[in-house]
Amino acid sequence: MAATNPPSSATRPPSVAGAATTRDAAAASAASVPAEIAGVKRTAQAAFEEPPTTPPLVKMDAMPYAPQRHINDNYDIVGFISSGTYGRVYKAISRRTPNQPAPIVKHPSGRTIEAFAIKKFKPDKEGAELQYTGISQSAIREMALCTELSHPALIHLVEIILESKCIFMVFEYAEHDLLQIIHHHSLLPRTPIPAATLRSCMHQLLSGLLYLHQNWVTHRDLKPANIMVTSSGAIKIGDLGLARLFYKPLHPLFSGDKVVVTIWYRAPELLLGSRHYTPAIDLWAVGCIFAELTTLRPIFKGEEAKQDSKKAVPFQRNQMGKIGEILGLPRKSEWPLLQAMPEYPNLQTVSMHNASVNRPVTLDKWYRNTIGSNNYNSQTSPPPDDSALDLLKKLLEYDPLKRSTAEQALKHPYFLGADGTGKPPSSNCFEGLETKYPARKVSTEAHELATGSLPGTKRTGIPDDGLIRGPPQKKLRDG
Repeated sequence: MAATNPPSSATRPPSVAGAATTRDAAAASAASVPAEIAGVKRTAQAAFEEPPTTPPLVKMDAMPYAPQRHINDNYDIVGFISSGTYGRVYKAISRRTPNQPAPIVKHPSGRTIEAFAIKKFKPDKEGAELQYTGISQSAIREMALCTELSHPALIHLVEIILESKCIFMVFEYAEHDLLQIIHHHSLLPRTPIPAATLRSCMHQLLSGLLYLHQNWVTHRDLKPANIMVTSSGAIKIGDLGLARLFYKPLHPLFSGDKVVVTIWYRAPELLLGSRHYTPAIDLWAVGCIFAELTTLRPIFKGEEAKQDSKKAVPFQRNQMGKIGEILGLPRKSEWPLLQAMPEYPNLQTVSMHNASVNRPVTLDKWYRNTIGSNNYNSQTSPPPDDSALDLLKKLLEYDPLKRSTAEQALKHPYFLGADGTGKPPSSNCFEGLETKYPARKVSTEAHELATGSLPGTKRTGIPDDGLIRGPPQKKLRDG
């Protein structure tokens, strides 16, 4: 709220005037103290008693805050997109009225935002009665970071609306995400993602990640589903619910969130129980995404061991084995701090449950096999060159201190292009493509937002049908 000058005695409310009378009596009793001290007191008192030299910025009887905005007064909900652990996401457009056209909302870059994704955070539900436990840590982090951060490769937060114990985060809408694009190319007949599209996606993703890391933010949940793609081919990093600042943390990052990053994209230092980790975990996830865009399937598709009743974090032996099948198990000669990892003793048991780690495929052979089976056409759609393999090796380095940073990755020869001109890839990953990717599915029934005290869900992601009015429907359309 804007700073204001102290009100004059003429406009001072009765309670403040009474306080002034008390201060007058106190000033009178100050006559017996030394003149120097009394002079200081009179000077301090004068700051309250004398009329301000400039008019106050906000009058005492003025409303200190802007009128509350209501979600349904400002947005028309087009449909329901998806439900996650902490809430539901809807597609919306600016509300139109018969007497007034829809307001124009501008992106910081100057372009007009035509559609919005509204993320509604749900209250917790425990037992038969609702218990509102306040705002989740995830919501607080996402709101705080999205309010401060702004970059072409980050999803843009338009506004935050608080209404009837519900929090609505209004983002720009993106028609696609990388997971959807991967699924599209996986449909028979399988077709590879063009090399130019792949290069543009990776360059934009790393540019956004570099911006985060330069601002002391680590994402901690990078995966294809959280990388949005607009209809104009712009990559947008989304879902900062697990992101956090890593500059001079008061406690180890592990103490705040014991489990971060979806299991298939989780870095080896996290699997080995590291209490202190760096933004290098994001680069491992980017390497996994790079590999998945190349092969159209996750490179390390393991099964996650769940926490026990005591909430102890188990050793992810299966996932470590999936990594070892391709890269082999890490060795102390390549990773000097390996023995310092809390789960290092359990690393020796991986080979007992998965003998394939003793005869790893190697990343080189995996890459050659992938390129050979992906139906690339050397004339119309040539495969990525060997520089892509070299970048992948640097991103999937076991030792986080040796792993490529976002800044180093952006300077890699892979992004110079086959022509060697040194020009960065296009900021439109769809440039030159004849393929038209279908827009994400949006349900068109029962899509009006409700803001009352309605049932939510526990943090297990159980669908919450009480947050929309009317019976849930399965009718879908392209959005």
